[in-house]
Amino acid sequence: MGSDGNGAVTKCGPLELVIFIAAIVTGTACSVCSKTMMQLHAIGSEGELELFEKPIFQTFGMFIGMTFGLVMHLAVLRFSIPFPGYVHEPIVADATVTKTGAVKIVATEETSLLPQRRKSILDRQKSSMKETPQWMFLFLGVPAFFDLGATALCMLGLRYIDVSVYQLLRGSGIIFVALMKQYVLGHRLYNFQWVGVAFNLVSVFLVGSTAILNSGSDDRTNEPSDALLGVVLVMAGAFVQALQFVFEEKVMTLDDDAAPPLLVIGMEGLWGSFLCLVLVYPVVYLLPGGDHGSYEDPFNTWYMLTHSATLQWAFGIYFIAIFGYNLFAVLVTYSLNSVWHAILDNFRPITVWGVDMFIFYGMPNLSGHGEPWTPYSWVQLLGMCVLLYGTAIYNAPNAGSVKLEGKWWHVWINMTREYSEIEVEMEEAAALIEWEDRQAEFKQRKVSSFAQRSPMVSVHTQALHGLGSHNI
Repeated sequence: MGSDGNGAVTKCGPLELVIFIAAIVTGTACSVCSKTMMQLHAIGSEGELELFEKPIFQTFGMFIGMTFGLVMHLAVLRFSIPFPGYVHEPIVADATVTKTGAVKIVATEETSLLPQRRKSILDRQKSSMKETPQWMFLFLGVPAFFDLGATALCMLGLRYIDVSVYQLLRGSGIIFVALMKQYVLGHRLYNFQWVGVAFNLVSVFLVGSTAILNSGSDDRTNEPSDALLGVVLVMAGAFVQALQFVFEEKVMTLDDDAAPPLLVIGMEGLWGSFLCLVLVYPVVYLLPGGDHGSYEDPFNTWYMLTHSATLQWAFGIYFIAIFGYNLFAVLVTYSLNSVWHAILDNFRPITVWGVDMFIFYGMPNLSGHGEPWTPYSWVQLLGMCVLLYGTAIYNAPNAGSVKLEGKWWHVWINMTREYSEIEVEMEEAAALIEWEDRQAEFKQRKVSSFAQRSPMVSVHTQALHGLGSHNI
C-alpha cells in the first residue's frame, strides 16, 4: 500500500493479487530460461561447439515478445474483450441532439480508455472521451529506451553470477523507485515505508557479498572480480529499470492522455526492437570481442539458433514467458503503482532459487544447469529473509504485512500513528468514491428522464439544463 500523487491510497484486492501471482510465475520462467539459454551449447558458424552467451539477442527477443501487446490491444478494442485498463461501455457518451430535438447517445472508441484513479466524476468523463494522442506513440519510445538499457545491463551481469543472486539483486530497484517517487514525482512515502526500503538495502549487501564469496568455490563460477562486475552491472540495470517503472506509472495515469497497459507494452516492444536493429546490434557487431571477433555476432547467433532444436525450444519458452511477464508486470504498475512493480522483483527470487535448485538436484539429466547449495548460501538465505521482511513492512497495513508497533522484532520502532492515518484516508477515499458514484447515477437518471419527457426541447433549452454540454 502507498499513496499516489493525489493522496489516494493504493489497495491490493483479489484481482490485483491474481495479477501479481501471474507476474511472479511468468517472471520465474523468464529468469530461469534466460540463464539456461546462456548455459546451452550449439554448433557455431565455424562448425565448432560454442556456448550460447548472447545477452543482446535475449534483449531483442524480449522486445519482439512485447510487440504482441499491440495485437492484443487492437483485439481488446475490436472485440470488446474485458481487460484491466479498458471499458467497452462508455462512462459518458457524446451527447448530441437529433433533428427532432431528442438526445442521441453515441458511443465511440474514445470511451475505451479507463483512467486509473477517480479524482472526480467530471475528470473521469473527460479522460474517457479522449483518444490516445499521436504524440503518445512516439513518447512511449522513452520507456523502451530505459528497458533496453536495463535489460542489456542485467543480461551482461547474469553471465557472471547465479540466477538466484541476480534476481535478488534486482530487488535494489525498490530503493531507486522509492527515491524517485518521493523526490521526482512528489508522491509522499510514509516513514514506515522508508524503514522497509532500508531493510531491502541491507539485503542487497548480503546477497551481493554471497556472489563474491561463491566465486571460485567450484568450477562453475567466475573469479571474484567477475562476480563483482556482475553485481555492479545488475544493480545499474535495476536503477535504469526503476526509471522505466516510474515513467510507465506516469504515462498510464495522465489525467487527459492516459495510455492503456497493452498499448504501453506493445509500443515499448516495437520501439525496443527498432533500437536493437538499428543501433545496438551494429554497435556490438563492430565492437571487438570473443564472438568471432565481435562483442556479439548476430550472424553467428542466427546460425546457432537455426541449427539447434534445443535452443529453439528454449527460446520459444523464453519468448512466451517474457511476453507474459511484461504483460502482468505492467498490469501490476497500472493496478497498484511502480513501487509494487519493484516489489514484484523482490518476491521472484524465492521461486527462481527454488526452481534452479530443483533443476540441479531433481533433474540429473540436465547436468551443468541449475544451482547447488553452497556454504555461503546461508548468507544468501539471510538476505532473502531480510528482503521479505522489509517488503512486509513496506506493505503495511495490508493483510500479511508487518506493522511496526515498538516490539523488539520491529527494532523498537513504533509507527502506529501513520497506520491510523492510512486507515482514516482509506475510509475517506471510499466515502468519496461512493458519493461520486451516487452523483453520477442521479445525474444520469435526471438527464434520461428530462429527455424522455421533452423530446422536442430546443438545443438552447437543453444547454441551459446541461444537456448540450460535453462535460456531462
